[in-house]
Amino acid sequence: MLAWAMVPKAAVSIQGKPKVYSSSESAQRSFCPTCGAGLFFGNGILDQMGMIQVRIAALDDPNSISPKVQVQTAERVGWVGSLHELPAFERFPS
Repeated sequence: MLAWAMVPKAAVSIQGKPKVYSSSESAQRSFCPTCGAGLFFGNGILDQMGMIQVRIAALDDPNSISPKVQVQTAERVGWVGSLHELPAFERFPS
């Protein structure tokens, strides 16, 4: 499960140079060339809006962004809706 934030491109500050993969004619996915972690997603529609999607876990402070909506739920795996009902562990259970 991934969490993304849609933000203005101008607000994004990047240290280093991510690798870019064109996943379709108009979509690009950026990732760290050292560890392979996904960082950004962009496409023609987002470009027109001056926006980019940033993987929240890649932020210096992932807690600085609070979710506002859920999108693409049509493709959501059925059990995601009840995920909050499962036991949770801060670390791997012993």
